[in-house]
Amino acid sequence: MVATAATASLFPVSSPQPNGAKSSGNLRGVPDSVDVRKIKTKSVTSGGNMQVKANAQAPTEVNGTRVRLMNGSIKTDDSNLTSHAPRTFINQLPDWSMLLAAITTIFLAAEKQWMMLEWKTKRPDMLSDLDPFGLGRIVQDGLVFRQNFSIRSYEIGADRTASIETLMNHFQETALNHVKTAGLLGDGFGSTPEMCKKNLFWVVTKMQVMVDRYPTWGDVVQVDTWVAPSGKNGMRRDWLLRDYKTGEILTRASSNWVMMNKETRKLSKIPDEVRAEIEHYFVDAPPVVEDDNVKLPKLLEENADHVRTGLTPRWSDLDVNQHVNNVKYIGWILESAPQQVVEKYELASITLEYRRECRKDSELKSLTSVLGDSGSGHVDCQHVLLFQGGGGGGGGEIVKGRTGWRKKYANHVRGIHVFSGGNE
Repeated sequence: MVATAATASLFPVSSPQPNGAKSSGNLRGVPDSVDVRKIKTKSVTSGGNMQVKANAQAPTEVNGTRVRLMNGSIKTDDSNLTSHAPRTFINQLPDWSMLLAAITTIFLAAEKQWMMLEWKTKRPDMLSDLDPFGLGRIVQDGLVFRQNFSIRSYEIGADRTASIETLMNHFQETALNHVKTAGLLGDGFGSTPEMCKKNLFWVVTKMQVMVDRYPTWGDVVQVDTWVAPSGKNGMRRDWLLRDYKTGEILTRASSNWVMMNKETRKLSKIPDEVRAEIEHYFVDAPPVVEDDNVKLPKLLEENADHVRTGLTPRWSDLDVNQHVNNVKYIGWILESAPQQVVEKYELASITLEYRRECRKDSELKSLTSVLGDSGSGHVDCQHVLLFQGGGGGGGGEIVKGRTGWRKKYANHVRGIHVFSGGNE
């Protein structure tokens, strides 16, 4: 009996047989007082009244199976009894689902690139015109500057179309960005470094604009601009404004510029140093708007059809050269346009000739004379903007010009219904 107990505590016992052998029950030859995990010292009494102390450490695992004896019954931990599949060639391969996902991703990426190449072949102009941030860029061998604009809600008028001032502001913005992108922007407002050294800046002398169609709210327009020589001491700048989606030309504009001294406020010749800076960007091309050289009679307050007085520049009307920005004059000229013409016609063309600069604290008056209706729905007007009284310029001309008007659409503007009057 003692030998059986000692042998069972020192040597592992075989695991229970699967043929119906119970996992619970008394361990053969082991008394109930023996703990298999850690046998405690107990007195075992034999039939001959001899007491033997057994002190042995039993293994906690038998053939890889954790066993314990509780109340004389063997308890086994079946968590380690799960059988593992044998290692084969298939089991050693990568996860098939991950491999399939990688192949699918590569295929989709290749298909996307193929579609982009096919789209670029069909519409190369679309990809070349991408300008996500609206900053513009130089195209066509570095001679043309291109920039996109989205027509905002605050840039449209009562007709739900962009105003002429909006288009002119876009023209001015592209002109300045052209100089900046070309690396010719100095400290002045569109002045080159050599112009800043000589205290010179650009002033516009003539502007001609032809509008075929006005963009509406939400439209994206594309503006191209470039420069060319104009005489010995001048520069010409042209613009083309297109519909970004269709490429349709909406507006054409051409302007002439000369230099003015910032201190003396007198016109100046183009210095050789400045000419060397800008002549590399001159384009040998005719103007987009041909000068008709129409000579208009002198317009005085006595023979004007409409007069608007008391116009004064605000502080916000001045630019960094401390004079009224050339776009502001358009609004003042149209102040004296007949209301009937403004409501029933839209501005199709405008020609402005700038004679003097207007500065702060000046008081102006706007004169308009209607030259007549041509009978084909077209009206021509003559305009002049003068200093009022003797202040600010001695009553001389600031801007003179002419405008051409065509009849508006009767009931729609590009599919947007517009009610000309009455109730719905």
